[in-house]
Amino acid sequence: SDLFFKPQGKSADHGRAASHDNLAPFKPAGLKSHHRSYSVSGDGNISYLTPLQMGRAELYEMVPFIAVPGLQKKERNLSRAFASFAAEIDTLEANQMNMKATKKHMSEKEMEQHRSNANLLMLEELETDQNLATIPLIFSVIAASTSQFLVGYNTGVMNAPESVVFPGHSTASWSIAVAAFAVGGPFGAIFAGTLADTRGRRGALMLVIWTFLLGGLIQSMALDMLTIIISRFIIGLASGSSSVLVPIYLGEMAPPTLRGTLGTMTQFALVIGILIADIVAFPFATESRWRILFGVTPFLAALQLLCSPFLLESPRWLLGRDPESRKARFIIKKLRGLRYDQEVETEVSHFVVASEKQHMETEDRVNSQSAVMEMFSDKSVRPFVVATIVLQIAQQFCGINAVFYYSTMFFDGVIDNPQVGTTIVGAVNVVATWVALLLMGSCGRKTLILWSSAGMFISCIAIVLSLLGVFSNIVALGGVNAYVCFFEIGLGPIPWLIVAEMFDAKYVATAMSVSCQVNWSCNFIIGLAFPYMSKYLGPYSFGPFALVLLATFIFAAVELPETQGTTPEELQAELVRRNSNVIYHNMDIEGNYNVPLDVEWRTAIEQLKLEEEEAMKKGTYNYGFQPMTQSGPTISQTSFPQEPTTWASSMGTRPSAR
Repeated sequence: SDLFFKPQGKSADHGRAASHDNLAPFKPAGLKSHHRSYSVSGDGNISYLTPLQMGRAELYEMVPFIAVPGLQKKERNLSRAFASFAAEIDTLEANQMNMKATKKHMSEKEMEQHRSNANLLMLEELETDQNLATIPLIFSVIAASTSQFLVGYNTGVMNAPESVVFPGHSTASWSIAVAAFAVGGPFGAIFAGTLADTRGRRGALMLVIWTFLLGGLIQSMALDMLTIIISRFIIGLASGSSSVLVPIYLGEMAPPTLRGTLGTMTQFALVIGILIADIVAFPFATESRWRILFGVTPFLAALQLLCSPFLLESPRWLLGRDPESRKARFIIKKLRGLRYDQEVETEVSHFVVASEKQHMETEDRVNSQSAVMEMFSDKSVRPFVVATIVLQIAQQFCGINAVFYYSTMFFDGVIDNPQVGTTIVGAVNVVATWVALLLMGSCGRKTLILWSSAGMFISCIAIVLSLLGVFSNIVALGGVNAYVCFFEIGLGPIPWLIVAEMFDAKYVATAMSVSCQVNWSCNFIIGLAFPYMSKYLGPYSFGPFALVLLATFIFAAVELPETQGTTPEELQAELVRRNSNVIYHNMDIEGNYNVPLDVEWRTAIEQLKLEEEEAMKKGTYNYGFQPMTQSGPTISQTSFPQEPTTWASSMGTRPSAR
């Protein structure tokens, strides 16, 4: 691909000034000008963006609008790739400027030094966005993440009180009550798309909160097991909807460099919810207090409703319905902490262009059969769809939710206090999630799946042998904790992360919807079947899970592609390809580094102040008692040099980020 930039200015006085035929911006004569960076696309459109804004635009276009744990690596690689990309243009441009001024090219050492400085400055500016956590964004994150906390809490809350909730119930009734949570999940995931499209992301989340409140109140005031089953189904609806809506909502609220971090926060909210359910069970899992245990859900939902004024609407959704939306601009200004309309409009353009590039579809389209068939019919995408579905099935059929639903039942007779064992598992789950986040930044996804499935397989064997009496009971406890640890480093987060890494941005929403429905359906089967597996298989109850894990290991080794993320070098080559018809001007990274966006306005104000002071000294200043006359500097226009200079060949010899 050929990518061009034009040599700038004809003299040192012009510096990096440039314009394009008759499209140059007007500039008052006599003012000290700041020559802005801009680019001209192949269709003649001019975009006046600083290098930093250009980098943000690329991040918006290439990072999907979804908050997924582990996405940080892709965000960092994209930042490094653009920093190297922009630094290369800046260096080649500086070399041409030096040639015009001195008739000599810069030396290799000078070019390397210039390139390195520009790269570091660009990367520093891009990474500053990682700390862009404004108060409105923080409140939105807290309000949305609480829903994921409730998903985790209701995953684990039925674990401890089986023997105290309406004593005398049958195994079947309790199994159905537990599994009803997973029955509501896939329906909630389906309805979430339609609600998000028709009522907006905020409106859909508000309905989720009300559903949590309703289900929690029914459960805490239940009259019999049938009421418990109904309430669990309602809470499952809310949980399934939350699993779809929260990642999309936070992904559309956050800047691209924060989406992985917010995805990590929602994952922690979920596993902490499971742990809190285990801890709260100690004082409240009794015949007289179990309603308090279930009452945590409506209590937190009520708190969410109190915080709902801080839950802002997604600006992407608003702009998708009306690109001129003033409400979207007001929200963007609050979320990003911006001060000037020019900055807001730049951010709006990032949203609009990125949504077009990612082929933003309505949620009805995302959940439609035609969208799914389109993925299967695309031969280049079909292997990724199959891999995604297989991993979602493996994630549930490996038996992890059998542990979170029934570990107290499992530990009964294995250790003195089964609830202690359950709480230890919940704590290990939180720690293992943190370790997994560290590993995802350095290890391949396929590698983690292999280690995870192999470790869980060995743990299952150890658990079975312990239950058979070959090893002591303490080995069974250790085996369950090892099983959870290995799950969290691979089969826990990776099936969700690879959706964002394997698919083009336009397929991510559809693939995520399919994944949610498959996952919740398998979750239901495990929740319903495990009590019977435990009853009829006894010590061999983890045997079927071991077989699933063995099959998963073989599939990952033979069929699963590596999706650790594209390297900065590969991403830089992709940037060259994507922008092959764009002409860049004034890519002065160092010059733009200390220049605020409103510099031209401030320069004009300073010039006006000087003129007023001069008029006061001369006694000609108009203090408002005389009519104003139109006067001022004339408007001039500069022109572009006409000959572009190619630099694609130089880029080809320097692909690495520096």
